[in-house]
Amino acid sequence: MANVVVVGSQWGDEGKGKIVDWLSEQADIVVRFQGGHNAGHTLVIDGKTYKLSLLPSGVVRSGKLSVIGNGVVVDPRALVEEIDRLKAQGVAVTPDSLRIAENVALILSLHSELDAIRESATTSSIGTTKRGIGPAYEDKVGRRAIRLMDLADLNSLNGKVDRLLAHHNALRRGMNLPEIQPKQIYDELAQVAPHVLPYMDSVWQLLDEKRREGKRILFEGAQGALLDVDHGTYPYVTSSNTVAGQAATGSGMGPGAIGYVLGITKAYTTRVGNGPFPTEQKNDIGKLLGERGHEFGTVTGRPRRCGWFDAVLVRQTVRTSGINGIALTKLDILDGIDEIKVCTRYKLDGREIDYLPASEHAQAQVEPIYETVEGWKDKTANARSWADLPAQAIKYVRRVEELIGCPVALLSTSPEREDTILMQNPFEA
Repeated sequence: MANVVVVGSQWGDEGKGKIVDWLSEQADIVVRFQGGHNAGHTLVIDGKTYKLSLLPSGVVRSGKLSVIGNGVVVDPRALVEEIDRLKAQGVAVTPDSLRIAENVALILSLHSELDAIRESATTSSIGTTKRGIGPAYEDKVGRRAIRLMDLADLNSLNGKVDRLLAHHNALRRGMNLPEIQPKQIYDELAQVAPHVLPYMDSVWQLLDEKRREGKRILFEGAQGALLDVDHGTYPYVTSSNTVAGQAATGSGMGPGAIGYVLGITKAYTTRVGNGPFPTEQKNDIGKLLGERGHEFGTVTGRPRRCGWFDAVLVRQTVRTSGINGIALTKLDILDGIDEIKVCTRYKLDGREIDYLPASEHAQAQVEPIYETVEGWKDKTANARSWADLPAQAIKYVRRVEELIGCPVALLSTSPEREDTILMQNPFEA
């Protein structure tokens, strides 16, 4: 039995929500270990659609414990709103089903405001969701963040607010913005405290106890490995580590707790926001993939940029995240396309390379080298076994496996959880 980490192997939006939901039926605990409410998961269960931003996907399943780990940054107001939305859909979110690490850093209104101001400046825009994620992580590493546990002691909160505003008001003065009064932040936190404190826990200790009891733990990442602040397309990345190793750090568990890493991989490539995208198709193919795949961000509604499958990138994230198997999603979107291209290498400064360079300049300059694969006419949509797949679709999957150096463990052929072909159960690997 293995505890499983699920990560996106591209730039996010690979369909993690469905796969995590599918796996959560076998898990006892589902843990979010990084990111904030800038990520989105869409779950379709019994014809009902749930859109999650901060809460772990397991929260919609009764009898599962959902955990938000210390690696996450939490907007307490957004958290309460999301819990209320789910309750309106008939999902009971209680302190018995949701626990939040006492040491998570909080996202405040000043973080969202600063994020939006920066994004409006054409010289510094990187395409964030403007939800305050980056500024909150900045305060965390700057050792001035307000953490969830601080709300439990309002008598000492004023000093921590003063420490935070010493930085932010100096920043705001330099931007010709009015200073924030400490009472504004204190009142903001005091008002939300009673609504979030019942969920607070010493998560590292809770998870250690559960692991020793033999409980199955599913670690759920947000975004994708190519948005990792260290290993992604910097600076067009998120503000946290999105690779699988963060599952240990962001939950308080040792790396030995991780048994299997499943990389969610779309059968083509998409990304939201600015930054390099070697296989992007600004043509009819890109438009076709976007329309068929309903490629719009769960959180922002922004249209996603679309392109051919980039095996160079996924091969790289297989290594940086230690991915044992992939869940290949949205194969059905390629149905009926006569010729499908796959990027196998790049050309940079007249030479061929088989990796994405770390340099921002080099990333913008790489040119994809494509291999053409014959398409298929028959449908893969709703297939639930290999026998249901066209021969050419199987060849495409096998070629992807060869190029990325990793086997396909699951194959998803629609948003419905039942439309999943299982080759290897990660929990039993």
